[in-house]
Amino acid sequence: MAEPTKTPTPAPASRAAAKKELPEHFKAYKHVWVFIEMERGHVHPVSWELMGSGRKLADKLGVDLAAVLIGGPGEALNAAVAESFCYGADLAYVCADPVLTDYRNEPYSRALTDMVNTYKPEILLLGASTLGRDLAGAVATTLLTGLTADCTELEVDSDGSLAATRPTFGGSLLCTIYTLNFRPQMATVRPRVMPMPERVEKPIGRVIEHKLDMSESDIITKILAFVPDRDKATSNLAFADVVVAGGLGLGSLENYQLVKHLAGVLGAEYGCSRPLVQKGWVSADRQIGQTGKTIRPKLYIAAGISGAIQHRVGVDGSDLIVAINTDKNAPIFDFAHLAIVTDAVRLLPALTEAFRKRLSPHTRDRIAS
Repeated sequence: MAEPTKTPTPAPASRAAAKKELPEHFKAYKHVWVFIEMERGHVHPVSWELMGSGRKLADKLGVDLAAVLIGGPGEALNAAVAESFCYGADLAYVCADPVLTDYRNEPYSRALTDMVNTYKPEILLLGASTLGRDLAGAVATTLLTGLTADCTELEVDSDGSLAATRPTFGGSLLCTIYTLNFRPQMATVRPRVMPMPERVEKPIGRVIEHKLDMSESDIITKILAFVPDRDKATSNLAFADVVVAGGLGLGSLENYQLVKHLAGVLGAEYGCSRPLVQKGWVSADRQIGQTGKTIRPKLYIAAGISGAIQHRVGVDGSDLIVAINTDKNAPIFDFAHLAIVTDAVRLLPALTEAFRKRLSPHTRDRIAS
C-alpha cells in the first residue's frame, strides 16, 4: 500500500511541484465522494456529517459532491439515496445487489474499488466506524493509494491537495498528511468530529447505477444468522447532548460514582478519561478522547480531568465545556468555557443536589432539547 506523505506540512511550492508529477492516468480523477454507510437499513450519522465536510471540499475545488451507496436493493437503500440529496449531494452512485444486503468485506470492497476505477473520484471519505475502517483499509490497499485514518480536520490547500489532519505520537502532536502522487486521496473521520450539516428538503437528483460483477458463489464469507447484541449495555456518548465525565483527579472508584449520580439527575451520559479505563474503574466504551469516543454535546462537565491533548481531541466540538479541577494550571482550563478551581469531590454532590431540586423528571428528559 502506498504510504501518504508523513512529513511536517511542506511548503506550497514543494507541494505544487509534487502535484505536477502526478502520473498522467491520475489526472482524470475529479470530484469528492462520501461513502454512505448503511447497516440493517439504517444510515450511520457519520455519513451525513461527512456530507457536510465533503460539500465544503467540493465547493473549494469547484467539483461535484457525490454520495456512494452500496447495499441490498429495497426501500431502505432508495430512501438513503433520496436523503443524500437533502444533505448536499449533486449526484449519487449506487451499487445494489442481493449479495450486498449485509456487510461483508469482500463484496463491498470489490464494489467500491470497481466504482472508483470506473468513475475516478479525486477524494474519497468514509466514517471511521467499525465498518468504515474495515472497508477503507481494504479499498486503499487494493487501489494502492494512501489512507489517512481518524482525521480531525479536512481542508483543501491552494494547490488543490487534500490536507488531512490527525493526532499522532499518542495524541501529543497534530500531523497534516498529503497523498500527493496517488488517487483517490482517502480519509476516514470518526463520528461526531465534524458538525452535522443542516438538512434541506430537495428532490432526487442524478443517480448512476453500477452493477456488481460478483455472485454469492464467489464470496467465501457466508452470513448464517444475525443475532443482535441486546443484552450488553452500551453507551450513547457520541450522540449525547449532555455528558458528565471524571478523571484521575477524583482519586478513587468510590468518588467516581459522584459523576454517575450527577449524570443521572441531568439525564446525561457519563464518561471518563483514559487513566480510569486503564485502572479498570470504568469500561472502555465510556472513554472519551483520541483513543475513545469523540463527543459533541451541548454541555460537557469534566471533573478531575487534566485535559491533555488526547482528551481535548475528543471534546473540542462541545458547545459548552465546564471544567472542575484543583490545579489552576491544568491544561483543560485552556479550552474550557467555564473553569471552576475547586475539589470536584466536594462540588459534585452540591451540584447534584442543586439540580435535583430544580429539575423535575420531565425537565431532565428535555434539558438538552
